[in-house]
Amino acid sequence: MKKFKLDRIISIATLVAALIAIVLVLKKPTPVSVPQAPAAVAANAQSFDQKLTQLEQASQPAQANTQTSPSPSPVVTQSASGPKAEVHISSDEISAVLAQSMGTAGGASSLSPDASIGAGAPTIKDQRVTFEGDIVHGQFLTEVAGKDVWITVSGHIGESGGYATFDPTEFKVGDLNVPVALINPTLQKKLAEERDRMKLPNFVGGVKVQNGELVMQQK
Repeated sequence: MKKFKLDRIISIATLVAALIAIVLVLKKPTPVSVPQAPAAVAANAQSFDQKLTQLEQASQPAQANTQTSPSPSPVVTQSASGPKAEVHISSDEISAVLAQSMGTAGGASSLSPDASIGAGAPTIKDQRVTFEGDIVHGQFLTEVAGKDVWITVSGHIGESGGYATFDPTEFKVGDLNVPVALINPTLQKKLAEERDRMKLPNFVGGVKVQNGELVMQQK
């Protein structure tokens, strides 16, 4: 009888734990950022393009000594660690570019049903990105077993051999924390499969998140 009661208690506890896990998985986590208005998306995307253009120009020998513009538009700055130019990009600018590329700049909360990123990749219905210190936080709304689930991933961005790298430090499904050690091998395999998408522009020699901004350095 005691064994039966113990088994019963264990079964109930397991069921409760499973239900809690399901609730946490389906629960919407605290947003890492708030959606931008269409006008802000357009302005931030334009600012991003201007910064990349300036960095590309700075990488050309003829433009190496060009003086920075006195206008309020984004400018290339000189890195304190060397003569190479660099630009600082905010999370709002990155989010605006992603919103435009994924078709969510008009304020829609989801992509078209047949939209996806990469062959065989799950549909991304919404995305949010923010920088904190030297960490990038990304949230992606996708569908799992017919349910909308938020995936949150945080980590360090870097560069190796002309390709962007990502080293995760946190992974969450809904509001449920998942050990990074369980996810990282699969994540790195997926990034390797999508290597072409990770290639940096030829004029970019380094990329990292620093002081809450994405810093891209001249090659």
